[in-house]
Amino acid sequence: MSGSKHNQEEEYFARLEREQVAALKEKLAAEEAKAAREERKALHKNRCGKCGGELLPRPFKGVEIDVCVDCGAVLLDPGELEQLAGDDKTGVFSALGELFSFSRTKG
Repeated sequence: MSGSKHNQEEEYFARLEREQVAALKEKLAAEEAKAAREERKALHKNRCGKCGGELLPRPFKGVEIDVCVDCGAVLLDPGELEQLAGDDKTGVFSALGELFSFSRTKG
C-alpha cells in the first residue's frame, strides 16, 4: 500500500472516530441535562418557591389551590387564576388575571 493511500485511510478513520466521540458526548450531555431536570423537579415537587416549605392543597371558591404551611404563600396551577376570575363579582381576580396573563410557548 502506498504511503499516500495509507495516510488517507488513517485520516478517514481518525475523522470517523472524532465524529463518533462528538456524537456520544452530545448524547451524554443531553442525558445528563434530562437527569438534572428530573432531579430538580423531584426536589421541588410540592415545595414553596418562596421558603421551601411543604405545599398543601386547599379548596378555595371551588378551586383547589396550594398553600405553604410555613409562610402561607399561595401557588396557583395553570388555569386556576382564570377559573377564579370567572366567578369573581368584585373584579379583583379578573384584574389579577389580566396582570399575570401571558402567552405560553412550548419549547
